[in-house]
Amino acid sequence: MFDHVGIRVANLQTSGRFYRLALGAPTYETEELTEWGDFDIAQSSAEKPVTQRLHVGFGAHDRAEVDSWWERMTSAGYQSDGEPSVRPRYHESYYGAFVLDPDGNSIEYVHHHRANPEASLIDHLWLRTPNVENAKRFYETVASVVGIELVHDTPDRVRFTDGVGSFSFVHGDEPTENVHAAFGVGDRGTVDEFHRVATSAGCEDNGAPGERPQYHAGYYGAFVLDPDGHNVEAVFHDRES
Repeated sequence: MFDHVGIRVANLQTSGRFYRLALGAPTYETEELTEWGDFDIAQSSAEKPVTQRLHVGFGAHDRAEVDSWWERMTSAGYQSDGEPSVRPRYHESYYGAFVLDPDGNSIEYVHHHRANPEASLIDHLWLRTPNVENAKRFYETVASVVGIELVHDTPDRVRFTDGVGSFSFVHGDEPTENVHAAFGVGDRGTVDEFHRVATSAGCEDNGAPGERPQYHAGYYGAFVLDPDGHNVEAVFHDRES
């Protein structure tokens, strides 16, 4: 679903210990950023506040992996947000367990018939919003450009997927705040088109299409803010540059 999802944390060392226990050894790390595949954490600041009220579901290979993950996290003193069990309200094969990270975000390990942890560490995101319709309108605007489609549409919840992972906006008076989500695309022209389509629809520009060599050579991205202020990106990794 995503090239990467980034969150800001109150204390990088404290959250680093949590996510190392939850996800294993990082795949990339600097003084400012710690990354596990398509998920990363970075230190918050006055300009980039802490991410709050986010739900992230990470895919598990089987139910036993969900059980052992929850036991490991709660035995280390992290607060349970839901014991391992089947959640038939999602579907009959959905088996998940939840804990809270140091900033109160709900983190899940989940196994179900669509889960594919080999393809994507992140199985799904849930974000709360006071206006589901506005969120739906924004992501429908960019959906065809970044390769996602709307597969669930009710007044209280919308869900988008690329066929592997998914993300949902659900109604909540206290919204999720300060998430960065980047969609990977196949070329620079698609990055340009994402930015053009989004800003033409009235979305706030948060970074025009261009190279970001501070990330790596050939990193070409563009950024806009969605209706809830989340930093949404389309990125192409031009490895031949």
